[in-house]
Amino acid sequence: MARAPKSQRRAFGKGEVLMPPPPAPAEALSSCLDQLRSSWRREGSLAAIWQDWPNLAGAQLAPHCRPLNLQGGMLTVGASHPQWRQALLYSRPQLLAALRAAGHGIKDLRIQQHHGQAKVELDSEASIWARHPSRIDVHGMDHCPRCGRPSPAGEMALWGHCGFCRRSELAQVMPVATDMPMDDNTGAAQ
Repeated sequence: MARAPKSQRRAFGKGEVLMPPPPAPAEALSSCLDQLRSSWRREGSLAAIWQDWPNLAGAQLAPHCRPLNLQGGMLTVGASHPQWRQALLYSRPQLLAALRAAGHGIKDLRIQQHHGQAKVELDSEASIWARHPSRIDVHGMDHCPRCGRPSPAGEMALWGHCGFCRRSELAQVMPVATDMPMDDNTGAAQ
């Protein structure tokens, strides 16, 4: 019968108590990340290619082309424009060699046109506020044709009446959910 090492045994009365072994020392986060990256390469993960893509494709190609799929050693690369697709086709041998030299098990490349989602440029809060219909310093004041109250002219130009009349108009078209009878069991509107 095997006996536990002395570091795990503690005297307790007339016998001994077995203690769990001390935990392994903590590893640095950088070494954990390095292990993750190397396992990505060993397993042939698309994430590893994404990680290395700017260095593999180069500063000119990388922003316009991206790896899309990796299946059975076949890497599918998408280009954002026909000209970039043509550039990828010309540099295909160099890209394939760079992928293999970086430790990726790529057998072949498939290059295709890929129109990624365009980045939507959102207006800044300041530009939205600058043209907001309720700004009287921009649009001036007018009187609502429905209720006769003084109101921002931008609201009248947008809806044909003031914001208060617009709200009451919308309340008549779309009843508020709290006015609907509620189900006693679920608390949801019936």
